[in-house]
Amino acid sequence: MISRIEFLKKLDALLGRFAVSCLPASRLTGVRPEPRRLLVIRPGGIGDAVLLAPALAAFKERHPAAKVTILAERRNAASFDLCPAIDHLFRYDAPREFLTALRCRYDIVIDTEQWHRLSAVVARLAAAPVKIGFASNERSRLFTHPVAYSHDDYEALSFFTLLKPLGIMPPDRAPVPFLAVPEAARQRAEQMLGATAHRKRVVIFAGASIPERRWGTERFAELARRLEGEGVLVVLVGGREDTGAGAVIAGMAGLNLAGQISLVESAAVIATASLLISGDSGVLHIGVGLDIPTVSLFGPGRQNKWGPQGAKHTVINHHEACSPCTTFGTTPRCPHQVRCLREITVDEVFRSAMRHLETPAPVSR
Repeated sequence: MISRIEFLKKLDALLGRFAVSCLPASRLTGVRPEPRRLLVIRPGGIGDAVLLAPALAAFKERHPAAKVTILAERRNAASFDLCPAIDHLFRYDAPREFLTALRCRYDIVIDTEQWHRLSAVVARLAAAPVKIGFASNERSRLFTHPVAYSHDDYEALSFFTLLKPLGIMPPDRAPVPFLAVPEAARQRAEQMLGATAHRKRVVIFAGASIPERRWGTERFAELARRLEGEGVLVVLVGGREDTGAGAVIAGMAGLNLAGQISLVESAAVIATASLLISGDSGVLHIGVGLDIPTVSLFGPGRQNKWGPQGAKHTVINHHEACSPCTTFGTTPRCPHQVRCLREITVDEVFRSAMRHLETPAPVSR
């Protein structure tokens, strides 16, 4: 049975391409010196939403009086609760909210989608003189200011390039921390962690949006057992679909919170950790945004684009000849049983984790 995400991608390929060809092209216009209302379109998953936060913060810092509205999706909307730069949020796939967002007038619309076309159509239809978006295909004709997109740039910095037409230039490195945990979520995390607050904690997220990014429950379980043998408390986070795997990985000594707390509460738990271990996932980027050291496992995904940067982060990647294979969010079926991840050993991950736990984390700049 086709998934909802696969259905939307197919719909975009058919309807999106047709809609782009039917709409008149946008014409270059000047940018208002002091914009008052910005609409940012961000469909997609949690990772994109999280890595958009530094660019939104930079816009808000330059224009503190401007109101920033996000048009998100149900699956990534909660991510923006960690982003203080947001004033209003509507959901792309909630019809009433979608229409409410489009009834408003804006000074600028920025479509942050990298490839698919329907969001560019929405940007073209929105009431705003300035429309900015990535020129990755024929969608570029719908923007007054199309911006080049590169697979070689860290995604947080790619989003900064969308601010160039506004005179905001990308930094050399994305600033950290760039996420903030609400106080209510912090208090909830303290309740969930309870008497374990004094112990060194490693948070593990074993899930992934697609099977090709999963390292495997048994490998994570063995890793957890070895960490617990070093006196570390292993805490599992994830969605409801990760509850069973979380119980296996946590075993007798760990704490399984997968499926029991919200995304924002999971972020609050991660914020208390000494280390986060994860595959290529949105949860990984939450750890980065909270300035928590990470060990991440890469294979199909593009490390240059999605791999955490800096001395606090270790990316384990065997760089097989067939990887990376993911392009614009689409990963083909693997004829090699995802060898790129399968050949990453528990020993490798354990050693990397212990290096972080035994060495004081460097101070971020």
